[in-house]
Amino acid sequence: MADVDVLVVGAGPVGLTAAGELRRRGVECRVIDRLPARQPYAKAVGIQPRTLEIWDRMGVVREILAAAAPMRGQLVYVNGTEQARVELTLPPQVPYGFAVLPQNDTERILEDVLVRGGGRIERGTELVGFEEHADGVRAELALPSGAREQVEARYLLGCDGAHSIVRKILGFGFEGAAMPEEYMLGDVEVDWDLPAGYAVRSMHQRDGRTDDLLVCIPLPGRNRYRMSMLVPPELSRARPDGEEGVSHGLEGGPAPGLEHLQAVLDRLAPEPTTASRLRWSSVFRISHRLVDRYGTDRVFLAGDAAHIHPPTGAQGMNTGIQDACNLAWKVAMAVRSTASAQLLPSYEAERRPVGEEVVRRTVRHAAAGVQADPEDPSTLIQREAQLLVGYRGSPIVGPDPASPPGPAPGDRAPDCGGLRFGLTAFPSRLFDLLRGQEHTLLLYADQEAQLSACEEAVAAARSAAHGRLDVWVIVAPGTSADGLPLPVVEDARGEFRESYGAAGGAGLVIRPDGYVGLRAARISGPELVSGLAAVFRP
Repeated sequence: MADVDVLVVGAGPVGLTAAGELRRRGVECRVIDRLPARQPYAKAVGIQPRTLEIWDRMGVVREILAAAAPMRGQLVYVNGTEQARVELTLPPQVPYGFAVLPQNDTERILEDVLVRGGGRIERGTELVGFEEHADGVRAELALPSGAREQVEARYLLGCDGAHSIVRKILGFGFEGAAMPEEYMLGDVEVDWDLPAGYAVRSMHQRDGRTDDLLVCIPLPGRNRYRMSMLVPPELSRARPDGEEGVSHGLEGGPAPGLEHLQAVLDRLAPEPTTASRLRWSSVFRISHRLVDRYGTDRVFLAGDAAHIHPPTGAQGMNTGIQDACNLAWKVAMAVRSTASAQLLPSYEAERRPVGEEVVRRTVRHAAAGVQADPEDPSTLIQREAQLLVGYRGSPIVGPDPASPPGPAPGDRAPDCGGLRFGLTAFPSRLFDLLRGQEHTLLLYADQEAQLSACEEAVAAARSAAHGRLDVWVIVAPGTSADGLPLPVVEDARGEFRESYGAAGGAGLVIRPDGYVGLRAARISGPELVSGLAAVFRP
């Protein structure tokens, strides 16, 4: 018999997102981390709009927005001359913009949410081994006291970073290479007059090749930046790759001082400036690698344990958080014994191609810069925002209808506004309806005659989903739903109809991670039952 439903290894943003998603679904989990305390470093700092949407569903976005600062764009300089000013502009229906927040603050907020949900992090506790068996995983932990503990868990999630012990025990390959450059990081304040909220990329080029580089990411606070730059020879720690060929992340040894950062600013800052208030600094190296498998029947990898790559575009932490979100709701269903046979295997089918694309793209951007990407600017910005991540063709989403307007199964479900409840004097957004823990069935009616068919379809769908299905009927203006025993909201401005290409009688199933799972122009009970069978066991 299992001691706990899920053992989460690693208490970074990925592990904490997974644990938070599990606990809000009533899944008992233990979160362990080998470090005795949270690291006070601004490592991963960029937060993508899609990540804010995920945290919105989790109920944590208010705290994030209170602590974060906006990222408005990027200024690009070559040999002291401004070459480009990139504005991070998104379509108006996207509810969140780009943000920056030091990783230690992100972890603090996510830990607070975990604690409010009854969880905690067991710090100084290390996974030293595990064995998978038919009913779960038998894990051995080394406790802070030095004692050992045997734990039986139904599932184990490896969110333990680039040097993942979970991946090593599984014996999975982690193919790729280390990049030759070494960098130094510094969290400092400067006194220049550049516009707030803009990243700065300043390069010195000779014969078209970059031989000196300064990248400054704005942080909350006045003129505070996390800066990265090539490491000077006296701080170089160049060494062969370690075991597994993985050399990635912050390295030990002497840390850069303020004078090292100032020397680079003197060469490359767009205007004369003095750095001060050095909070922390380090030397780091970058690899690009992708695990050959994302998991087994009972053990799964997420985040840097599965993929590492250059930090260009702030894709790493955000990709890991999407891993965690995708995985957590599926594991929760498996714990409740409502999952279909293909649900857990769909984690790898959906997320490994995403990891592969991110590794390939960030390596390309590290070499030539994001601004050199051939995609049109709007598409490029939405891709960097992770709004274009999708799962068309996944084994658990429905077939793509014959080219209707609006999102297809596997696409991100877009937000829209102008929805009105009968009891409110203010408009609501679609995302307000999607903050639950379950799949959500959206039915659209523009004639009263369609409402009786809604009742029949909902009864069949709820039975197929073991009762775990939220339902909303969205009606066109002027369509009366009086007496309908289902929750109703009016598409007062027609934005839902426009965004989703909806016609009367249409229906969509939105997954717990905010992606369209099923879509039909004319919804029916049998069609819903058939579509939900890809996710729910009979």
